[in-house]
Amino acid sequence: MLEPRKFKEAIKYEGRVSRRLFLAYNAALASLPLLQRAAWSESRPVYRNDPFSLGVASGDPDPQSVVLWTRLAPMPLEPDGGMPGHAVKVRWEIADDESFGRVVHQGETVATPQLGHSVHVTVNGLEPDRWYWYRFSSGDAVSPIGRTRTLPAVEQLPDRLKFAVTSCQNFEQGLFTAYQQMARDGVDLVFHLGDYIYEYEAGRNGKVRTHLGKEIKSLGDYRVRHAQYRSDQDLAKMHATCPWFVTWDDHEFDNNYANDISEENGISPQEFLTRRANAYQAYYEMMPLRISSMPRGPHLQLYRKSAFGRLADFFVLDTRQYRTDQPNNDGRRELNDSAMDAANSLLGQRQKNWLKRSLLQSQSTWNVLAQQVMMGMVGYTKGVDEPRYHSMDQWPGYTAERMEMMRFMADRRVSNPVVLTGDIHSNWANELRIDDRKPETDTVGVEFVATSLSSGGNGSQRATDHDRLLATNPCVKFHNRERGYLLCEVDQAVWSTDYKVIDDVLKPGGKTFSRAKYIVESGQASIQSS
Repeated sequence: MLEPRKFKEAIKYEGRVSRRLFLAYNAALASLPLLQRAAWSESRPVYRNDPFSLGVASGDPDPQSVVLWTRLAPMPLEPDGGMPGHAVKVRWEIADDESFGRVVHQGETVATPQLGHSVHVTVNGLEPDRWYWYRFSSGDAVSPIGRTRTLPAVEQLPDRLKFAVTSCQNFEQGLFTAYQQMARDGVDLVFHLGDYIYEYEAGRNGKVRTHLGKEIKSLGDYRVRHAQYRSDQDLAKMHATCPWFVTWDDHEFDNNYANDISEENGISPQEFLTRRANAYQAYYEMMPLRISSMPRGPHLQLYRKSAFGRLADFFVLDTRQYRTDQPNNDGRRELNDSAMDAANSLLGQRQKNWLKRSLLQSQSTWNVLAQQVMMGMVGYTKGVDEPRYHSMDQWPGYTAERMEMMRFMADRRVSNPVVLTGDIHSNWANELRIDDRKPETDTVGVEFVATSLSSGGNGSQRATDHDRLLATNPCVKFHNRERGYLLCEVDQAVWSTDYKVIDDVLKPGGKTFSRAKYIVESGQASIQSS
C-alpha cells in the first residue's frame, strides 16, 4: 500500500468519490501499513532455514519482458515469514539455458518488509518468443530454478499456442495433484481465474488438509494463508514451469463480496475497507504481477491485455472489484426486472470502456476473455412446470450488461470471441448468444468453463439433473462435475479445449486424464465434439 495521498486517490470509484469509503478513510488509514522508505542493512544475510521456501514464479510476459517473482520466507507460516524488519538484497539471473552457461541478464534488487520481502523483477530486453531460465540468491541461499518465456512479437503469426486454465483450489477440500499432469502437458502459459486461496476458518471445509487459524482478516493472516497454499509442492512446481496470468474472484478476499459491499451483515465500512486493503496487498505480494498492479490502499488494478502475436489477444478481467451488488443477493432468482436493470454492472464503466476499445483494436484471430463467473445464461429448474432460476452472482444477474457486450461483439464483428471462466466448480461448454433463452438466434461466441482444481472434493461425471439441464438449456453442449482443468490448443484454423479431469483429489496418486474434447473452427461460433 502507498502513501496517504495515493491511498486517498484509491477510494475513488468510477471517477467519483464513494461517500461510504470517504467517511471510512480516516478511521481505516491508521490501521494500514504504508509503504515508506525501508530501513536498510548492508550486512550479508545469514539464514538458518531456506529463505526460498515459497519457490519462484513468473508472469505477465510480453514480447520483450517478463516478471520474475519470489518471496523470502525462512519461516513461511509466520506473518513476517521469519524475516528481519529491514530491507534485504536479492540477486537475480536469467539465462538462455538451464545450466546458466549463457546468462543474458542479471541484477540486484531489494526485498522490503513493507511488501512482505516479496520480489517482483521486470526483466526487459529479452528476445520475443523464447524460453528462459531464472533464479534468485540472497546471502548463501540460492532459489530453485524457474522456466519462463516471452510472447511472440505483435506482428508475428505463431503456428500454435498451448495453455492451461484453472481456478478454485481449496486447500482443505483436496490435493493439488492435477498440477502434476499440467506440468507434463508442455504448456506455454497458465491462466488462473480466481479463488487461488480460500479465506475460511480452519476446519470449515476440511476433507484432506486444514487451514491455519480463524477466518483471515489481517495482513498477517492473508500472508500466512497464501504461504500455506504455496507450500504445496505441486503448485510450486507448476509456477516454476511457465509464466502465469492471474486474476482473482471473491475468496482471495471474502466470499461473494461486490465492490465495497460485504455479504455479511454488521460489517462497518472501516472494517471492510481495511480487510480489503490487507487482502489486496497480500495478493500482490504473492503473485508475479507488474508494478502497475501495486495496490493503492483498497484498490488494485488487475484487468489488463496481452497478445500472443496475431494469433490470440487475451483480456484478463476483474468482475469482482467494480461490480454493483448482486440483485436479490440471497441465491438464485428468475431473470426479473432486478436482474435486467441496466444499472447493474460486473465490469464497472471504466473497465467496460477499456474492454470495448481493446476489442475494436484487436487484429488477432482469436479474442479471449479470461474472467471469473459464467456468462452462459443457464437456467435451473426442479421440474417441468417450475420457473427457471439463475445465479445472481454470475453474468445472468447482470443481464443487461451481458447482452450489451454480446451485442457489441456481434455488431462490431469481433473475431472469434472465446470466454474462459472459473468459479462454479464444474465443467461447461456453452454457445453464447445475445440472449441464450432464444436458441433460434445466431451465436456470437463460445464459453469454456473450467471446473475447480480441488474445491468441493471429488465430484461426479454426471449430475442427477444432467439430462434435464441440457434439455432445457440448448446453449450448453457439455456439463460435468469432476475436478481438473482445461488444456487449450490454438492455431489459425481451430481452437481445441480438452477437459482434463482427475479421478481422486482426496488422497495422493490421483490420475488425470481427458474426459471430453471440443473444437471451434475459426469463423464458426459453434462447439463441436472432437
